[in-house]
Amino acid sequence: MVIKRTINNKTTSTRGFEHLYPFKPHFIRINGHYMHYLDEGCGRPVIMVHGNPTWSFYFRQLVNDLSPRYRVIVPDHIGCGFSDKPSEKEYDYTLETRVNDLDALIKSLDLKEKITLIVHDWGGMIASAWALQNLNKIGKIVITNTSGFFLPETKRFPFRLWLIKYLTFLAIPAVLGFNIFSESAVFMAAATDLKKEVKKGLTAPYNSWKNRIATLKFVQDIPLSPKDASYDLVRYVDKNLHKLKKFPMMILWGKKDFVFDLAFLNEWKKRFPAAKVHLFKDAGHYLFEDRPFETSVLIQNFL
Repeated sequence: MVIKRTINNKTTSTRGFEHLYPFKPHFIRINGHYMHYLDEGCGRPVIMVHGNPTWSFYFRQLVNDLSPRYRVIVPDHIGCGFSDKPSEKEYDYTLETRVNDLDALIKSLDLKEKITLIVHDWGGMIASAWALQNLNKIGKIVITNTSGFFLPETKRFPFRLWLIKYLTFLAIPAVLGFNIFSESAVFMAAATDLKKEVKKGLTAPYNSWKNRIATLKFVQDIPLSPKDASYDLVRYVDKNLHKLKKFPMMILWGKKDFVFDLAFLNEWKKRFPAAKVHLFKDAGHYLFEDRPFETSVLIQNFL
């Protein structure tokens, strides 16, 4: 089944990779904008939270593997995947709004059992902020190449991200015009050479200037100083992250990640010494693309 959706006068379709993404679409309207999400299977809920510039497609192997035993829920953040892609005048592309969106979705599903969170990239900060506000709803947590804190002391902010965050006159044409963030990620974020159909799937939603807004705003929202809009919320998560120690946690990490490198992994290990840690030396930021089957087995055993 080919899924099609027209947003900002541009049609996004799963044609060419529909066999990799054979899931039924679901939508919830949040503050006037439609959020797309997957809801597959039955059982204890597992919620997967993606980052930038991925979308629910990134978790497809896990959705297939876990849905026979669990209820797997995977939202596309507003601006990503098959969700609406409003302009920055219509939508506040900040961490707080992302957390509120996730909360609205989860509340609408009326889940009765404890939730397992599987997070990646920006999804780690979004889900951590939500979890700290909903500790009674958490069961287990799977961390993959992400952060729940400010930059570790030994880590410098990557220069390429600095250019996108601060040099707007360069970032707008590069990210919105040439799709440099999404297109370059399929070559830089995976340690293996991805198949053509996978590259198409990862980049398909970002098929026009207007539909790439989230890939830019995610980077611009990275808080580096108190002047940044999301600084206070990240500081709250940073200072309170220890409250998640009560939950079983597993950390899966691709060593070849040029952003979320070993400095971030070591910070997670320092804060959560009881967590089960698996380091994949030959995998990058797109861990589930590099090692889909091994990571799936580990997650199934952990659950």
